[in-house]
Amino acid sequence: MPNEKKASQFSYLKEIEIKNKTVFQQAELHFTPGLNIIIGENGTGKSHLLKLAYSILAVSAGENRKPNVGTPTKTLLQSRLADKLINVFRPETLGRLIRRQGKRKRCQVSARFDNDKLNLHFSFASQSRTEVVVESLPSAWLDKSPVFLPTWELLTLYPNFVAVYENHYLEFEEIYRDTCILLGALPIKGNRQKRGQKLLKLLEQAVGGRLNLDKNGRFYLVMPNLDKIEMPLVAEGARKLGMLIQLISTGALLDKGYLFWDEPETNLNPRLLKLTAEVIFCISQNGIQVFIATHSLFLLRELEILQQKAEYKLPSQFFALEKQEERVIIEQGEHIEDINPITMLDEMIEQSDRYMDME
Repeated sequence: MPNEKKASQFSYLKEIEIKNKTVFQQAELHFTPGLNIIIGENGTGKSHLLKLAYSILAVSAGENRKPNVGTPTKTLLQSRLADKLINVFRPETLGRLIRRQGKRKRCQVSARFDNDKLNLHFSFASQSRTEVVVESLPSAWLDKSPVFLPTWELLTLYPNFVAVYENHYLEFEEIYRDTCILLGALPIKGNRQKRGQKLLKLLEQAVGGRLNLDKNGRFYLVMPNLDKIEMPLVAEGARKLGMLIQLISTGALLDKGYLFWDEPETNLNPRLLKLTAEVIFCISQNGIQVFIATHSLFLLRELEILQQKAEYKLPSQFFALEKQEERVIIEQGEHIEDINPITMLDEMIEQSDRYMDME
């Protein structure tokens, strides 16, 4: 019988609590429905936090998309969570995701939403290969699919990637397959399409044309003079923005939902990164809960500038990850000034000071 207990409206991820997960001994992160920015040096677990949150949301939304979906059961959810965590993180065994200090520890994860029906708590042991134990079961599935943008663009990877991935073993994290599926969706029409025109116009001006997906599954950039440029010949920064164009066109990033983006600044020059900050801000204003992991002081400053100029302040939360001995400490606050200075960002500021001293 179809599930009558689905979450009837968009519900944002409110908190994640983790114990003994990779570099984290214990952490509790409190998210905003708006913009969530994770800052830290390499090896502090920024990408791990994005992938963990994404995996939880993707499992729930994936089940909700299936025909005649039923209510969540422990057996089903345990299997789906184990598969997703292994396919997204790519460890040899699930137990390898547990913080290595000590023996026979358990990793525990709690995810809480503004809709309590979606709350979930699960764990797995250090000796687990593929076994997850769900200890608190949600009573509904998530009704919005999350989007994960990895560091590198996917438009050149897209042709036939999903079919090959699903029929052969590839050393790619499953986020690549998931995002390629979303990139191949049909464009939306009508009033929802009109709502995305402002963002699309900004992005298309930046990349120099509009995006086209042909019947053979290849992306092209169509210039104003109607010349088509195959995607591998387009600059990588423009290809990254091309992913946003496609995902807005299909409705995946238009209104209500979740965006996880790992290091948006990669391969973007300052002009395109400034535009990217504006697009991220607008996407979040439209109702998308955004999670970003970044090294970029430039991106942070652009987002702060946009926040100051905005008529209505966008809810935001900053997370600073810092290594201390054998663990990672997380500072969090509503403003960048609320968290301890980050070494990485301090180095950038000190470099500017050293450069000015040369005058």
